[in-house]
Amino acid sequence: MTLLVKARSLLFVPADRPERYAKALASGADVICIDLEDALKPQAREEARKSVTDFLKSLGPAHRFGVRINHLSNLDGLRDVLSLHAAERSPAFVVMAKTQSAVEMQILAALLPGVPLIALIESIKGVEAANSIAQAHEQVHALMFGGADLSVQLGCDLAWEPLLHARSSLVMAAAINGLALFDMPWLNVQDLQGAEQEAARAAALGFSAKALIHPLHVAPVHAGLAPTAQALAQAQRILAQDGASQSAAQGVLTINGLMVDKPVVLAAQRLLRRAGI
Repeated sequence: MTLLVKARSLLFVPADRPERYAKALASGADVICIDLEDALKPQAREEARKSVTDFLKSLGPAHRFGVRINHLSNLDGLRDVLSLHAAERSPAFVVMAKTQSAVEMQILAALLPGVPLIALIESIKGVEAANSIAQAHEQVHALMFGGADLSVQLGCDLAWEPLLHARSSLVMAAAINGLALFDMPWLNVQDLQGAEQEAARAAALGFSAKALIHPLHVAPVHAGLAPTAQALAQAQRILAQDGASQSAAQGVLTINGLMVDKPVVLAAQRLLRRAGI
């Protein structure tokens, strides 16, 4: 589970562009997801599957390449799974598009034993079943929010506010089950400031990482997910004072006007872990 828990960014790369696989890793993204789903035309999928399995075969065991497959309810999804099942080397993880139930993840886990799974939730049914999906199997290591398809189902704008409830539902499901949680990609390739701002919003809400569709977004997303210097300094002050208070058997502290009790201390510890301190 460590790979996905530590990841801040997951960069999608089309499976029918094998020349881009290694370049995607050079972008600085924490993990790469080779996409057999939305990025491909149906007629390109068979050749793309071969490109994926050939590439996986060339990698060492501790690689960072995953694969997004089509949903198991269609033939493309079944063919995707069969090709990975027969591959000489497994992907680092598998993302299943349009996940709607725990049973789907259990079936996928049985077909790909030992492979970490990410449930991509992008429908009303999926959001409603998020907690049971998160609990479906020990191979489910992460959830991912898919806002584009969901906004079409809901008839709402593809924007932060209309999708806040759905995002929050996934935050709750991931948190209670101890899973990593990936936000949807920022879709405006040229708007780097927007990518950073949305990453910061996602981090504040409880997301641990963000999916990306372009290498240009790696740096701004990492910046947006990172705690601010002010927040880190405050967290360090809280922990220093908390350590002193425990040594002196003192009670609740006040630091810069903030009442510091156990939840505040735990939040400070979590912030420093997120920053790798």
